[in-house]
Amino acid sequence: MSAHGSGSEFKADVREHGAGGQVSERRLFMQLQVFGGCADRKPLVAALERSRLEAVLYDDVNDPRGVGLLAMSEDPAAFVGAYRDLFNAEPFAALTLRGELTMLGRTYTSGFEQDLDEWLFRRPRRTVLNPAWPWAIWYPLRRTGAFGRLAPKEQGEIIREHSILGRAYGDADLAHDVRLACHGLDVHDNDFVIGLIGRELHPLSHLVQTMRKTIQTAQYLQTLGPFFVGHVRWQSAGAR
Repeated sequence: MSAHGSGSEFKADVREHGAGGQVSERRLFMQLQVFGGCADRKPLVAALERSRLEAVLYDDVNDPRGVGLLAMSEDPAAFVGAYRDLFNAEPFAALTLRGELTMLGRTYTSGFEQDLDEWLFRRPRRTVLNPAWPWAIWYPLRRTGAFGRLAPKEQGEIIREHSILGRAYGDADLAHDVRLACHGLDVHDNDFVIGLIGRELHPLSHLVQTMRKTIQTAQYLQTLGPFFVGHVRWQSAGAR
């Protein structure tokens, strides 16, 4: 047996179980790439429509010549395949990549989800591709090492406070979240990528403000951001 254990032990470790006893080894990966130097978004939209790739194009609120492209796929090879080809061809090739705002993550479960397909695949796609929710705030975060040393019960209570707030905003149709794990996928060693999606920008900002009062944000976050604020310019066909 190798130092990392047998293949069967490894597979058992990486599976995530829902509350119904389901097992899933599949994930949805999402990557945000941000570009500057875009004076005309029409050629970008035309290229995306020709590509038939699953994506969202945002106008960058903080850069009058900036855009963000949210790409998604269950196969991470797509990011070094079809999406890479898209970015290396015109009109994207003429833009300037803002690497400090690149974010990459995968969907994950906490073990309490009843429907894994809904949580891991359908819900994230439905959220970012909903034409009724054009505003988005995307950002990475990293917890402190102290959080990891807490007992599971303490961690659960801290996370629950966060979840209750998020659920309240979602139930009121003020803000809807996409939560991605990015362990080992982020150049800055962040833990998660968060997307806040909604009809209006103010509630998304207000949720970030409200979250700052929680124990997790106030005591156990090491870094938060940078933030990308976008408004949908184009979306691929919606998901059910």
